[in-house]
Amino acid sequence: MNVQITDWPDRLFATLKRAGIRQVGYVPDAGHARLIDRCRADPDIRDVVLTTEEEGVALAAGAWLGGERAALLMQSSGLGNCVNMFSLARSCRFPLLMLITMRGEWEEFNPWQVPMGSIVDPVLKLCEAEVYRVTKPEDVESTAERAVQHVFGDERIGAIILSQHLIGKKVWTK
Repeated sequence: MNVQITDWPDRLFATLKRAGIRQVGYVPDAGHARLIDRCRADPDIRDVVLTTEEEGVALAAGAWLGGERAALLMQSSGLGNCVNMFSLARSCRFPLLMLITMRGEWEEFNPWQVPMGSIVDPVLKLCEAEVYRVTKPEDVESTAERAVQHVFGDERIGAIILSQHLIGKKVWTK
């Protein structure tokens, strides 16, 4: 399979569509820009701009109670905002699918991103989330399919971690 660096957001979008995702919550993020654009353009998906990432946990709960599937898009720095809200997903056993673009890894220019970026996996595991890390474009689709199956099939918390290698080097601009 010849997957270009720019193909993976479209393949991820196609996976979300096949999974029946009808609501997508997000705080705007350059790493998710293409995926957000695709969701916003799709009349079958309700895109919700969040004030803060933990609102997305409540969005996913409401979607599930209303008979729909949701996904939460965020940057790794936003994960810390969600930790208390994960108790809702754990206690009520509703599916929570997160797609997390990483910061604080390879070629990070902003030292403020490093602390949270360095603890994403252990924080998620302590919150009883299944972690699916992707570093290569050709693995995005199959990894997302496994995550979707697990999250919605078992009504669990799951996070697809999209490595900074996928997103590309961030550059400071004035």
